[in-house]
Amino acid sequence: MSEENTSQHSLPTSAITSSAAATFENWFEYPVRVHPHHTDYAGVVWHGTYLTWLEEARVEYLRSLGVNFADLVALGCDLPVVDLSVRYHRSLQMGMTAVLKTRMDDLKGVRINWDYVLESEDRQELYITARVTLVAVDRERGKIMRQLPANVKDALTKLVRN
Repeated sequence: MSEENTSQHSLPTSAITSSAAATFENWFEYPVRVHPHHTDYAGVVWHGTYLTWLEEARVEYLRSLGVNFADLVALGCDLPVVDLSVRYHRSLQMGMTAVLKTRMDDLKGVRINWDYVLESEDRQELYITARVTLVAVDRERGKIMRQLPANVKDALTKLVRN
């Protein structure tokens, strides 16, 4: 995204304002296509669909790095969302395609922060910006873990941008 586009869109989601100055490199790109079941009766994407896409992109990014969500579950680790901020800039409509970019912004103990930008394939239109915070939870005990499993932490540490 050029500096001109960044200022044009001004990324107003306060939680990810710091990303506006970033170069938008090292983002994982997840293509989305709007199908009829993603929309309301007017053919506009229903707001909850965006949340589904955020999770899909995050899970696919982790999978691409060798961290399969099923493996986390087998280890007894879950990563529920504990905080979510979404700014809707422009709606997508049935039949449209876009690119959802995500990156892990920060890893603090068992808290994992992710940033998102959903934009047109030509990068000219901004649809949403978002930030999601996850925590590692012991599935059996239902409590927040004291630390991430070592293999998960090692994989995630590679994602944290400097």
